Amino acid sequence: MSANAITVSYLAAAVLFIVAIKGFAKPETAKGGNRLGILGMAIAVAVTMALAFREGTAGLPIVAGTVALGTVVGAFLARSLPMTAMPELVALLNSFGGLAAVFVGMSSYLEPGELDETERAIHLVECWIGVAIGAITFTGSVVAWGKLRGTFSGAPRLLPGRHLLNLAMLGAIVGMCWPYLDAVDADAGLQWLLILAGVAAVLGVTLVVAIGGADMPVVVSLLNSYSGWAAASTGFVLRNDLLIVTGAIVGASGAILTIIMCRAMNRSILNVVFGGFGTAGSAPAASGDGPQGEVQETDVDGLVAELKQAKEVVIVPGYGMAVARAQHGVKELVELLQERDVRVRFAIHPVAGRLPGHMNVLLAEAGVPYDIVLEMDLINEDFPETDVALVIGANDIVNPSAATDASSPIYGMPVLEVWEAKRTVVFKRSMSTGYAGVQNPLFFHERTRMLFGDAKKSVDAIVGQLRD
Repeated sequence: MSANAITVSYLAAAVLFIVAIKGFAKPETAKGGNRLGILGMAIAVAVTMALAFREGTAGLPIVAGTVALGTVVGAFLARSLPMTAMPELVALLNSFGGLAAVFVGMSSYLEPGELDETERAIHLVECWIGVAIGAITFTGSVVAWGKLRGTFSGAPRLLPGRHLLNLAMLGAIVGMCWPYLDAVDADAGLQWLLILAGVAAVLGVTLVVAIGGADMPVVVSLLNSYSGWAAASTGFVLRNDLLIVTGAIVGASGAILTIIMCRAMNRSILNVVFGGFGTAGSAPAASGDGPQGEVQETDVDGLVAELKQAKEVVIVPGYGMAVARAQHGVKELVELLQERDVRVRFAIHPVAGRLPGHMNVLLAEAGVPYDIVLEMDLINEDFPETDVALVIGANDIVNPSAATDASSPIYGMPVLEVWEAKRTVVFKRSMSTGYAGVQNPLFFHERTRMLFGDAKKSVDAIVGQLRD
């Protein structure tokens, strides 16, 4: 394969990736964008294999078998995993990208190829950066996966002196680069790379364990950005232009999304990344588990009666809806209400669920029309004119403490102001707190009614009564 053909193929793949990302911006074009991304990746893999084996095919069966195995496993996971498991799958895939960067950096250090003195120095620094970013991404993503899966607690673990500890490890990562560059042979340099990988891996753990559950959507986005920069650094190590371009695209887009989400939560990115930075003075009272008033319950019959009288209904989906797999029943509910000339819309918080866009994907999967799915900024002011607000499995994103209680850990975070509706009905299994571990005064509000039980069963019962 000629050099020009390789360059053109890599350029085509990069353009396909960019157009694919643009397609993801709208639900209507997301499927097309996904197909373009698949095509771009297929071109990238095919050309990379052709480039790697143009001088010999001794290792081709092993590489081809590995690619085939990865394709089968990836397709199986994508088709079999429920949407509730998608956030943890993304975190796990981020960890694979980081681990790959570590392995590539070390192997490329041991087999650098023909380089002059200046090129060798640059190559050594590239290997060092790739291993450092990759190790942080790997262990940080594994911890995020564990938190999302429930293996680890979602509460932040604030180690004593954690900021000094993190700064010390960061200083060690930078400081160890000098003896690594001055290593007299490959074995000595590899020892420094292994030490670097160990320190960076610990740093990845300490950074992510200190981040609370409410910030996990932001963390997943940030780790996705890390994996992109790890891929870009791998591209420099391998002198692969496509890896550099695509890694930079993923890294930059992940960073931009992280910043957007932090702004939506009224949080600084430093506050999120350093896990509790600047919150030491917050009083714990707002997150207490004690009752804050009297809970008023409702049942399916009572809710159906209110829905029959309503003209404006807003549905706020949350992670609980995903767990109950109630989205298809919710779509039927919407259709039945629309047949009664009720205006129904969905209110989506930027960090609802465990992944950016989690609720949008769930609703799209159920076939909910895109034009009635609105972001928080577009619908918040409409709650005072809303007859019934249905909160299905959401908690922290509808917590009034974020707007009224300065001692709350989530104070200042913009939330959906469902308590302004004439009637708010919360679908929940119990009175437990949300992922952030903060009690929700909404449950005790005078206009709130609690509908306890499995969300899917409750929605199906409401649909059955409305249909009859």
